[in-house]
Amino acid sequence: MRKIEISTSAIIYNDISELSAEDNMLMNKAIEARKKAYAPYSKFNVGAALLLDNGEIVLGNNQESAAYPSGMCAERVAIWKAGSTYPDMKIKKLAISASSSISKVDKPVGPCGACRQTLSEYEINQKESFPVIFMGEVGEVVKTESLLSLLPFSFDSSYL
Repeated sequence: MRKIEISTSAIIYNDISELSAEDNMLMNKAIEARKKAYAPYSKFNVGAALLLDNGEIVLGNNQESAAYPSGMCAERVAIWKAGSTYPDMKIKKLAISASSSISKVDKPVGPCGACRQTLSEYEINQKESFPVIFMGEVGEVVKTESLLSLLPFSFDSSYL
């Protein structure tokens, strides 16, 4: 038997104004996408913006359904849209923003487990990590250098 330690690191910004110009622009695109989310049941809106290596920005937002939980998260909407529209383009970075009409979301909201798994497939396949930047509606912003840093012991095609 042995014990291992797993650690990750992230940069925490006080707010969106501290981000680089490119990261700020991408987060603002995620905020725009968030405002167009269809979330009449959860009242929890999420927007995602992917910057691709050809300079294109692909947006996604959560889409709910009365047949709960058959809706889809913003991150997977964006990644699958990017994969279907620009199948040969690498992802440079991802920005995510979340808000609620019930209460102010003032802490960073990272991708859910299903989104982390889906996004990891793209990071692994492109053989290049991409930063993930996430926030709530206001307040601190988290930036990691890799999606896989959010998903230790990830499952991938090498197990199949």
